[in-house]
Amino acid sequence: MAAAAAATPTATAPSFPSTRSRRPLPSLVSLRVRAFHPAKVAASDPTPAFKSVTAFAPATVANLGPGFDFLGCAVADAALSLGDTVTATIDPSLPPATVSIASVTSPTRPHLADRLSKDPLHNCAGIAAIAALRALGVRSHAVSIRLAKGLPLGSGLGSSAASAAAAAKAVDALFGSRLHRDDLVLAGLESEKAVSGFHADNIAPAILGGFVLVRSYDPFHLVPLAPPPALRLHFVLVTPDFEAPTSKMRAALPKQVAVQHHVRNSSQAAALVAAVLQGDAALIGSAMSSDAIVEPTRAPLIPGMAAVKAAALEAGALGCTISGAGPTAVAVIEGDDKGEEVGRRMVDAFWTAGNLKATATVAQLDRLGARVLEVSNIDPVILSGNAC
Repeated sequence: MAAAAAATPTATAPSFPSTRSRRPLPSLVSLRVRAFHPAKVAASDPTPAFKSVTAFAPATVANLGPGFDFLGCAVADAALSLGDTVTATIDPSLPPATVSIASVTSPTRPHLADRLSKDPLHNCAGIAAIAALRALGVRSHAVSIRLAKGLPLGSGLGSSAASAAAAAKAVDALFGSRLHRDDLVLAGLESEKAVSGFHADNIAPAILGGFVLVRSYDPFHLVPLAPPPALRLHFVLVTPDFEAPTSKMRAALPKQVAVQHHVRNSSQAAALVAAVLQGDAALIGSAMSSDAIVEPTRAPLIPGMAAVKAAALEAGALGCTISGAGPTAVAVIEGDDKGEEVGRRMVDAFWTAGNLKATATVAQLDRLGARVLEVSNIDPVILSGNAC
């Protein structure tokens, strides 16, 4: 039987605080964390609403050029192949208040599943599921999860965040969707903290969808950025056959930053936020291409990256930068007319300048974030059996 990890408050209380939504503004919603009250949470012990729930969470593009660790957005294709899927099921065979991982699969990359642990304490989906179960205060029921990976590892597309977001969403929906969406972000952040570092620029858009600004971590404060509905922003994602571990790419970052570079990046990040809210695709692309701090140190570690960026811009992209820690290069276009040509030119550049094979995908801004795809109604026998 797969290993099961306890999620009871008697082990360790969640290290993240609970949250409360603030009053929404016309195009900008602010979510600010409040104090965590474990007694209130632990007292709930909710009854399952479903027997099983399948949830999907999209890929994400973090940093967006000058927004290192505080800006990100969610992206997806029509087939929902750019993301991870988790099925959470009430499992009476497990000890109450525990989580187990029944399976890990990767339909498009069979070898990838072998690299991921089925120990819930060492798996992104498992850690987030445990955090969600604790936040819900579940003590009388256990959950097993099945993870289907649609994203490659170390690609710069928020692979770990997608697993965490889908797991947190599935577990919460299993018990009636009781958590606020910002509480889901914090459950996923528990996973990110353990796997790739304490940064929310992937997990926040994976949960919330769209563009998200991480205003601060202490106190934790998210600002979703809602672009006008008419904005037809598309992303050309080109991923080379090359893995860039987040830890390695973070180690390359400069320890000190010149004042002029700080000022330039601050102004470009501010311009990017304004462009998103105004729906100015050209300014979004220009600001994304203007990172003077992180991209210059990481690009040399990705063979051919400079040539790939140049090829994207020459092909008509509005902007291009490294997605997250890389190695995926992301170019932005308005509409999808140029997507295939921009992608082809970027793939060619990876091969000619970096000797790397690459694949291109044209995606669009995903405004939904993590969502439930399928549910199975609860069996009364399961409830009575698990309570014994």
